[in-house]
Amino acid sequence: MDRFPLSARHILTAVLGISLAGMVCADAYAQKHVHVTKVKPKKDKNADTDQSAEPDKVLYDRALVSLKKTKFMEARLDLQTLINTYPDSEYLAKAKLAIADSYYKEGGTSNLTQSVEEYNNFIVFFPFLDEAAYAQMQVGMAHYRMMEKSDRDNSQAESAEDEFRTFLLKYPQSPLVPHAEQYLRNVQEVLADGEFRIARYYYVKQDYRASAARLVELSGRYPLYSQSDLALSMLGNVYMRAKAVSKNEDDKNHWADLAGQCYSRIVKDYPLSKLAPDAKARLASMAMPVPKPDPDALARMQKQQMFEKEHHPNMAMSVPMNVIRSSPDVHLAAQVGQPNLNPPDDTVSATEVLNQGAAGPTFSLSAKAISPASDSAQSDTESVDTSPSTPTTEAGVQVIEAPTAPRAPDRSAPTSSAVPPASAAPEANATENSAPAAPAGASPAPPAQASQAVSAPSTSGSQTSGQAASSKSNSKNESSSKKKKGLRKLIP
Repeated sequence: MDRFPLSARHILTAVLGISLAGMVCADAYAQKHVHVTKVKPKKDKNADTDQSAEPDKVLYDRALVSLKKTKFMEARLDLQTLINTYPDSEYLAKAKLAIADSYYKEGGTSNLTQSVEEYNNFIVFFPFLDEAAYAQMQVGMAHYRMMEKSDRDNSQAESAEDEFRTFLLKYPQSPLVPHAEQYLRNVQEVLADGEFRIARYYYVKQDYRASAARLVELSGRYPLYSQSDLALSMLGNVYMRAKAVSKNEDDKNHWADLAGQCYSRIVKDYPLSKLAPDAKARLASMAMPVPKPDPDALARMQKQQMFEKEHHPNMAMSVPMNVIRSSPDVHLAAQVGQPNLNPPDDTVSATEVLNQGAAGPTFSLSAKAISPASDSAQSDTESVDTSPSTPTTEAGVQVIEAPTAPRAPDRSAPTSSAVPPASAAPEANATENSAPAAPAGASPAPPAQASQAVSAPSTSGSQTSGQAASSKSNSKNESSSKKKKGLRKLIP
């Protein structure tokens, strides 16, 4: 009886030992025959796996990858290395264009200015490549992005106008022509708005000579301006006022004819304007014929109104944003119509705009330059699609659209009821500022009138001095007609 428990204990111990030994052997067998799978590293799709690729291509591809990742400094280093090390590479032109694109995409005044220089260098070195048109377009876009509001410095806007005009004249067959035309219309809207603000200031201050000088240039140069009808109405009122203060019958007819031309243009070229009924009434009161609306102008204004309703339905919401926004306001710019491609003419002097026989503005709604670009110019009734989708260049960089936010209409502009009539100004100021002299080519005034004008006895000596003064005035008119841009006299 005493041996059984002892033997059972031994048997239990042996069983436990055997089980432990089996577990150890099974674990060792599993570790020996396990199938280990190695995880291969993922290949970089952008990396060049072809070890036989040329080094200039490797540098160019690596620079493009850096541009996509907005690593502009690294991209420019690789591109500059390619240009300096491989001057005969087939990627030389693309590298130069990519450097300009890197400055443009990085943004900022200094980078945009540098991009203009790089694009111009590309056009100089590679004028016959297809990318030269893209580079010219980007020069205008760089100035467009640096453009300020209409009431501030307009140097960038003038540069943008010149560059877009150059693009349209040099590359009329480029697929970027519709975009260039729309951006040119936007730029001309900003330039015209700046001129109109100054003209309206002088008009309210009753300095009609300075106001008329601006309005004549504005009406003739920017017919697609959103407030051209108001500018024409103000100019017509100035001419009517000059007629009221004139004492010569020929002058009265001259100023009445110019005023009638302004009112007739409102009725003909801006038929949907709120000022059209008032212009018709003024023509009827002057016993002048009322023209019929131009069908093309009517279709153009209808499409413009439809565009504004579709894209800018709630303009009151954007009024507070216009106060803090630094970019110019171009939401009222025309979307149809041929922009003016002619260079600026000689400026109109404020001292001569209301003189005897002074000419009015040149009324041409679609001012086209005599150039090959006129063959592919867009019609007045054709709308331009300014969607962000733009053609790509061989360098792999897309045309970058400048941000254009909508704005609210300028409600500070005087309406037809706010425009003072021709007889609203004081007579003293009328005599001082805008009393026209006798028309050129008219017969000399009688001695009685000459004595009233000069307040001196009519003698041979006074006639000689009058002839000298007349010759001096003619020479002044001749010299002033040769004034260049920037020499305009604001205050007569």
